[in-house]
Amino acid sequence: MFGYISINKAEMKFKDYDIYHSYYCGFCKCLKEHYGIRGQITLSFDMTFLIILLTGLYEPDTKKETVNCAAHPFQKHTSRTNEFTEYAAAVNIILSYFKCKDDWEDDHSRKGYIAARLLASRVKQIRRQYPSKVAAVSANLKRLSALERENEQNLDLMAGLFGNIMAELFAYRSDEWEASLRKIGFFLGKFIYLMDAYEDVEKDIRSGNYNPFKEAYRSDPRFSDNCRNLMTLMMAECSREFEKLPILLHTDILRNILYSGVWCRYAQVRESMNTPSDITNDNNSDSGEER
Repeated sequence: MFGYISINKAEMKFKDYDIYHSYYCGFCKCLKEHYGIRGQITLSFDMTFLIILLTGLYEPDTKKETVNCAAHPFQKHTSRTNEFTEYAAAVNIILSYFKCKDDWEDDHSRKGYIAARLLASRVKQIRRQYPSKVAAVSANLKRLSALERENEQNLDLMAGLFGNIMAELFAYRSDEWEASLRKIGFFLGKFIYLMDAYEDVEKDIRSGNYNPFKEAYRSDPRFSDNCRNLMTLMMAECSREFEKLPILLHTDILRNILYSGVWCRYAQVRESMNTPSDITNDNNSDSGEER
């Protein structure tokens, strides 16, 4: 469930892209400094949005520097870091650890098992600093996994559990903005869950894994349009709460992500989707039946 909250680069001004990339670069640098290479490989666009959102709202002192990185050894990059970079790095490790742990417990993924073992000591460190955050992620993911095993079909319930996770993570501190940040996180979390299920539905039909969209995919000719409408409702609620916040810094970047960037992956997935009959034929072919 990573990589859905990104920019639409084609619609972004050059200066805004440079600023966005500097926060992304700073995030990568922070992951490596605090959690090593094993932390750096969990890098995602999603938490860059959280950094810029909290930076725009609270306007903290931000360190700007020119750095080199292993990925681009012959180029210098501008990085921006502040207190929210460190917080987002911790959040990213929490989500990555529980995602890998869930992959092992549900699918016996060796990759998930190894990754979870590598991150376990880092999560112990983070748990001491953010006990409520770790507890919220763990409890909601356990509930989500249990309901998946029961083949729960209440889509709002399932998406809402991941929404609860993101609501807790977006609420950085208890203040007058907490309620709006929680709502932004909640609806963004529901969008991420729905987008992830939408992207994986064909793969999950083939593999037999849980996916709440399976029946709708097979039976509803307007499946993609209905999914788009549902996800649009989530982003409308998210964006409505965002517009209530007194943010002046980086607003163009944040609006690019909320109103345009989140739909880039959807467009790619929809373009590549097969018809339900294609999936059926693939399953027949795999089982050795003649077409």
